[in-house]
Amino acid sequence: MTSSKLRVAVVQFAPKLGEVEANIAKARELCRAVTPRSVDLLCLPEMIFSGYMFPDAASIAPYLEHPRTGPTSTFCAELARRLHCYVAAGYPERLEPESATDGVSDDPAASTPPNRPAGANSAILYGPTGDRVHSYRKTNLFETDLAWATPGLGFSTVSLPIPLGPVTVAICNDLNVQKPAVWETLEHGPYELAQHCILSGTRLLVLLNAWLRPESDSEARDGVNHGGTDGEPDSGLEPNWKVLNYWATRLRPTWARDGGTRALKCRRQRVNTGSQDMLVVLCNRLGHEGGANTFAGSSAMFSMAPGSGKARLLHAMGEREEGVKIWTAKLRSSKCK
Repeated sequence: MTSSKLRVAVVQFAPKLGEVEANIAKARELCRAVTPRSVDLLCLPEMIFSGYMFPDAASIAPYLEHPRTGPTSTFCAELARRLHCYVAAGYPERLEPESATDGVSDDPAASTPPNRPAGANSAILYGPTGDRVHSYRKTNLFETDLAWATPGLGFSTVSLPIPLGPVTVAICNDLNVQKPAVWETLEHGPYELAQHCILSGTRLLVLLNAWLRPESDSEARDGVNHGGTDGEPDSGLEPNWKVLNYWATRLRPTWARDGGTRALKCRRQRVNTGSQDMLVVLCNRLGHEGGANTFAGSSAMFSMAPGSGKARLLHAMGEREEGVKIWTAKLRSSKCK
């Protein structure tokens, strides 16, 4: 049995829709508490500086960013250099003809049609030297994305130095079933993201989210604030347990005793030479946008041990808890003999 210690910082706050500079200033203020070399990875949520609930392509157009020189990339590169760590964040990417597949796929058949949307819901990962090491475009678009974004070409995994190892970066709705498929049963899924993580040997899954509170919860609250945390009647330091349970359930094959479907178990045995835990970091935002749309906060870290029968919650933030949390966990692996 071998193990390595991983230190992850998650940044959770309520960005204001369309107020990029103010949101960057807020993130910079929160990240001042993180000292150089104190973490291996720092995560910010999906579209954290632009906000998320844009109603159409025209409304988001002014906020689409160049993948290398836009405000999110600039912020992440500077922060990665200062902290000497990896930094991941979500942003709305502006698609250019010459960069339609840049950093996403080497498949020559994966060309972007001329009538494609103008943007993509993307994630960027910068390394300790301030260089871009990985990029990803959301594969499973949420209904809000459909008006302006083109989907990515599938999940991908990047190999980084220990203690990170093979890392898969995904975005929010990637955790859900990809249409037209439906979630039939707990045993059979489908579990597209979990399957990718198993077959790719992912040691760390990072999900950058703008995950909404379940409708039944939102309806029980006022939900009239259009940004920030003002007007909340309680501290919000408790996580949303419904959301945490759902996130863990959607990754069931990585921890279930039965290990998923028979076909997946057979493929897993061919791919893996041993069993290994997978750490999952879900970095979510909070606040309100667009009336009653309330984000669930509850950023969390799980440990998924194959065949253990449960997902182990290691850390979580509250629904309306603003700040930066630094979490430490051990990554364990064992070789079959």
